[in-house]
Amino acid sequence: MTPAASDAANAMAVGPGISETATLAGGCFWCLEAVFLQLKGVSKAQSGYAGGRRPNPTYEQVCTGVTGHAEVVRVTYDPAVIGFSDLLDVFFTIHDPTTLNRQGADTGTQYRSAIFFESADQETAARAKIAALAAEKVWDDPIVTEVVPLTAFYPAESYHDDYFARNPQNPYCAAVIAPKVAKARKYFFEKLSK
Repeated sequence: MTPAASDAANAMAVGPGISETATLAGGCFWCLEAVFLQLKGVSKAQSGYAGGRRPNPTYEQVCTGVTGHAEVVRVTYDPAVIGFSDLLDVFFTIHDPTTLNRQGADTGTQYRSAIFFESADQETAARAKIAALAAEKVWDDPIVTEVVPLTAFYPAESYHDDYFARNPQNPYCAAVIAPKVAKARKYFFEKLSK
């Protein structure tokens, strides 16, 4: 069964209106949030922290790299509208999964590429997607995306919510986030909510 068919089967099994979550790390969480909020079937994209050692870390603590957390976005979605495999397609399009602990100028373990799976089905789908991309040789370098269980998710401070939408003229937003949003809009036009 293809990932898309599997997502459709899962959607029918859980029924319409049931939401699921996916927790993804691909560099700065502002970038991921801005893109995922534009997709049909996504009701929420919450910036936060996962994969670290300290409970309830602050942004300042995570930025030092000593807590071990990654900046993540926890995407709440309706699997009857958009599947986990579709979310992974978007995820792998808007970040570079071949750079260890880095996205562009952002460096440190907090910017690593990771999929924090919340079920065996998510783990299987994530590993299958990575294997397919590696076989297709989409990138010259190997994919370094971690696939690890989600043990805890800590929401980021409220000032991170809708950061791109509230700060489009911020130089970082204009130079880094806007091109990622434009890329997602170009490649996933049919999946956009607006």
